[in-house]
Amino acid sequence: MQAPSTSPPARPNLQLLQPPEQPIAAAGPAVAERPASTPLHVAIIMDGNGRWAQQRGLGRQAGHRAGTENIRRVLERLGEHRIPYITLFAFSTENWGRPRHEVRGLMRLPGFFLKREIKRLHANGVRLRHLGHLDALEPELQRQVREAIELTRNNTTMTLSVAFNYGGRRELVDAVRRITAAGIPSDQIDEETIGAHLDTADLPDPDLIIRTGGEMRLSNFLLWQAAYAEYYSTAAYWPDFGPTEVDAALAAYAARRRRFGVLPPGEDEPG
Repeated sequence: MQAPSTSPPARPNLQLLQPPEQPIAAAGPAVAERPASTPLHVAIIMDGNGRWAQQRGLGRQAGHRAGTENIRRVLERLGEHRIPYITLFAFSTENWGRPRHEVRGLMRLPGFFLKREIKRLHANGVRLRHLGHLDALEPELQRQVREAIELTRNNTTMTLSVAFNYGGRRELVDAVRRITAAGIPSDQIDEETIGAHLDTADLPDPDLIIRTGGEMRLSNFLLWQAAYAEYYSTAAYWPDFGPTEVDAALAAYAARRRRFGVLPPGEDEPG
């Protein structure tokens, strides 16, 4: 794993998510002019909370709580790097199969996060989105999520999408059902049509997917959208994934050459 090429910048103040000076996007987050080596959209699989807690002799819920509290400092560092789109994988459709007491604890965390952070996020121009199904969640949590989305819908500095009760395969099934319900003829369905009916229809595909906790799989996360994303795995558990680890992931991304299935002019065919 590559170390960051430069020493990390100073920790930000509360104005770290100031709107970029030269927005070039007509809608959605304002996007500053940026080098091609900086990803537009970073998605993170926040893994390792339970193992982090177990190493410390704590219950798994303590790890999930520590992971939730870590979100702010990661958003701050990505904000310093002027990343306008961030997606966090918080709870998958498969996670319902975990022990009942753990699921109950996980269900409390979004409300805890919103109560603690929504004012700060809104003040700093963050637009909040939800990916997945809200209908299986408690009515009070559904209300909190919808109110947070409505409050922040016109913000343009950063879009934070939280995938909660989300599964990539289920999203594709939902897209097919929406296309069918819209009566679109089969010979008019192409990649654009499918993309326009996904939960992420108004988001760019992720450039970089980070997974903490040392695992090397996507776990049913953004399966369609991740077709050409760069993948970065770190052994750091999510509660320990801080500014230095963010810098390392972005440095590794900057060192890669993205070919999107084609060879750049002048590059030899592989042997």
